[in-house]
Amino acid sequence: MSLMEITSSRSANPVDIVERIAAVNDWSFARSSEDEVTLVMTGKWTDYQISFTWMGEIEALHLACAFDLRVPERRRAELLELVTMINEQLWVGHFDFWANDGLVMFRHALVLAGGVEASGPQCESMLATATEACERYFQAFQFVIWAGKSPREAMEAVMFETHGEA
Repeated sequence: MSLMEITSSRSANPVDIVERIAAVNDWSFARSSEDEVTLVMTGKWTDYQISFTWMGEIEALHLACAFDLRVPERRRAELLELVTMINEQLWVGHFDFWANDGLVMFRHALVLAGGVEASGPQCESMLATATEACERYFQAFQFVIWAGKSPREAMEAVMFETHGEA
């Protein structure tokens, strides 16, 4: 018997946990199906639409965090280079560019193989990872797309650490 043939039972849908977190925090959310919930969160630079999807066939809770950033055709090569540079900095999750829609999004997954249950802290950590990455790199995307900066210049600008407030 292969390891993939082992079946397990799950007492709760991980999306239920995300929905409870959203309700407790009074975040706007909608349950589009049994296996998907979408939250809308306000960030420092933009609003984020964050979808959590339970993918039962691979036993993973998938997170996709999209934001309003349409990429014009003329800047796509530079944007792809920037996405690669950003992903090199990330330990967890990654950014993707969806060429058909011209969208950038952050994606991450929590593998729950063998019937492992998701916890509230795990789901909150996924959410924090997504929003922190988007907040950190949103301006780099803006610099490349709208200011015409090179990916390297954009990365240098967002990697610059400031301390305190003026």
